[in-house]
Amino acid sequence: MQGLEFIITHQKPKDDEAVERLHARAFGPGRYARTAFRIREQAGQTEGLAFVAYVGSLLVAAVQLTPIRIGARPAFMLGPLTVDPPFEGKGIGRALLERCAHSARALGSTLILLVGDEAYYKRSGYRRVPPGQITLPGPVDPMRLLALELEPDALAMMRGEVRGGT
Repeated sequence: MQGLEFIITHQKPKDDEAVERLHARAFGPGRYARTAFRIREQAGQTEGLAFVAYVGSLLVAAVQLTPIRIGARPAFMLGPLTVDPPFEGKGIGRALLERCAHSARALGSTLILLVGDEAYYKRSGYRRVPPGQITLPGPVDPMRLLALELEPDALAMMRGEVRGGT
């Protein structure tokens, strides 16, 4: 059986409405109250750090990287990663995670932080942040705070509160 063919590209303004509909279906109106959303809002839109996946002409997945600071150190926050349910389990989410890691490395980043399900993200190298080492300016389940080290021991260097921006 052949795999599903999809392409990943930078998100363009023409994609914004479809991405918003995808997020609304996946996360509902409560997404605006989440701590990670507030951090992304604080950082603002960053050109070239949002990616979408298409199957034919259908936008089926989206993700973005947001520049943050953890204490005084720069990093990126990933999310939301959203894959339309009929296209889950096809490798699209993992391909988007790889694209983000590649882009963050190219920009000289040492770490990507996210709030998510460890069982899903550990397949792409993410691991749980030790409790209390990194804090967010709002409620977050510490068991869901995960990081991908883009350089060895990068997580050990990160301490403090997360805030949006560079």
